[in-house]
Amino acid sequence: MKKLLFSILAGAGMMSCAGGQSKTLVLYYSQEGSTETVAKEIASQTGWDIARIEVTPAYDGDFNQTVQRAQRENQSGQLPELVPLKVNLADYDRIFLGFPIWSGIYANPIKSLLEEADFDGKTIVTFCTFGSGGLATGTKALKDALPGATVIEGYGCRAARMDAVPAEVNRFLISGGYKEGTVAPLPDFPESKPVSESDVETFNAACSSYQFPLGTPVEVASREIEGATEYKYTVAGSGFGGGSSRSTIYVIAQPGKTPEFTEVVR
Repeated sequence: MKKLLFSILAGAGMMSCAGGQSKTLVLYYSQEGSTETVAKEIASQTGWDIARIEVTPAYDGDFNQTVQRAQRENQSGQLPELVPLKVNLADYDRIFLGFPIWSGIYANPIKSLLEEADFDGKTIVTFCTFGSGGLATGTKALKDALPGATVIEGYGCRAARMDAVPAEVNRFLISGGYKEGTVAPLPDFPESKPVSESDVETFNAACSSYQFPLGTPVEVASREIEGATEYKYTVAGSGFGGGSSRSTIYVIAQPGKTPEFTEVVR
């Protein structure tokens, strides 16, 4: 029945798009409000249509209960049921698709959406929120799941950094050519070098309060960006099965503020 509903909507949308005018939709699932904050900021800065993905029954437990339910769904293959969308996806040729990162990729409601909706021929621009990282892995998973669409890596932000969203979304939209305006180009990072005692102190100030260990910084590069210093740390840690691993952790340090890490790329 759900697939039939999407098919009917798609057919109706084919007629409404016959004029050929390009339209963009901001479509998102949000569990705790962070992804919704980014979605509404994108829509506010562009004037694009916006729609929320909802499931029934909703994920209404705490963090651990949500994780446990998602794990049961993944193990059983019984993904959450979607509430019918209030928009017609076929009316849009470009969709900014937003989601929280669960287990390294997009949240389970997005998995349900991909099974039920037709994205062939569309351009999908990702945006996401996360505890530590996941923009690259979430986008790659979407590319693998949607071979008939053009999937573009977009914007990601830690849920702990929602105050940074307006300025970062503005830069992302302008630099990506999605919105008119100008922003100063960011300088490239120089070649990494072994960390100094000061570099380690900055890393620890940014990362030591995170709930999971992030590893030990071994190399760093830094650049000055818009009144702040951004650090790109190469970090050594333990991989799955007891082996060693390397990750990249980005840290922002602003005068008078505690440094904060912005993303882990594994």
